[in-house]
Amino acid sequence: METEKNTEKKDLKTALVTIVGRPSAGKSTFLNTACGEPVSIVSEIPQTTRDAIRGIVNTSYGQLVFIDTPGYHDSDKKLNLKLRSVTESQLKDADALLYILDSTRLPGDEEQLTVNLIKPHANRTVVAINKIDSHIAQVNSAEEFIAKVLPEIPKERIIPISAKTDKNVNDVLKALYDLAPAAPQMYPEDFYTDQDVGFRIAEVIRGEAINRLEQEIPHCLYVDIADMEMKKEGRLLWVRAFLCVERESQKGIVIGKSASMIKTIRIESLKKLRKIFDYKIDLDLQVKVDKNWRQKDTVLTKLIK
Repeated sequence: METEKNTEKKDLKTALVTIVGRPSAGKSTFLNTACGEPVSIVSEIPQTTRDAIRGIVNTSYGQLVFIDTPGYHDSDKKLNLKLRSVTESQLKDADALLYILDSTRLPGDEEQLTVNLIKPHANRTVVAINKIDSHIAQVNSAEEFIAKVLPEIPKERIIPISAKTDKNVNDVLKALYDLAPAAPQMYPEDFYTDQDVGFRIAEVIRGEAINRLEQEIPHCLYVDIADMEMKKEGRLLWVRAFLCVERESQKGIVIGKSASMIKTIRIESLKKLRKIFDYKIDLDLQVKVDKNWRQKDTVLTKLIK
């Protein structure tokens, strides 16, 4: 009996999978759906993801460790160049790539930029044509595009999906397991992410903020966890965090009239954090100005790894 168990464990597959795609293609939505938990921020605002975020999927086939990378697009701004370097650096060590293509947008120069990034790794790439639930989805056009620019990828590894409704997500996972080597698991089976506590709290706060703020504010905002202290014998985590913006005029917008906006962000953040952690969070949330932070290497290095 013991021998059978050992054989089963030995046959399990494990793979590090890098998710690649244009901004707003649905990479973070896919990751959250596949993991069954809110691992990555989901927003209509492009380039919400600023780091390589790990989400872990455990099934009877084994373990897939996904790296959700920032949206890949063409810009010479310092922040974007840093984000692109994050995506490029994750390709080297990956066992497989998942290329997510938005079927509601026609391919353009940015899509070709992503294709050029993927092409050397086509033999270990699965393509997910996303947002097929949309009435403006153009699945056939997307399939024709992939056949033209990535002919090396077989049809069985090109899968139309809706990450939002969980349609065909399991088919994508199975295709990735087919590429995965037999190997021991990287994480315990009850893990769905390896993000540390401070990072998760900061991402929840940032997600609640950017989905409530308009115009250029979401791109000008980051969260600084200034202090954390566990209290009441591990039953309460006290956190002081700052929503940082680039200009004084933006500070007023984030605070809102009679502090209504910052209060809403704090309350909604706490609601989400209660679902994630098994202890209470006490959140002291404030707003401060960090002038032109997107041009500061010290800040970018801290935020984007």
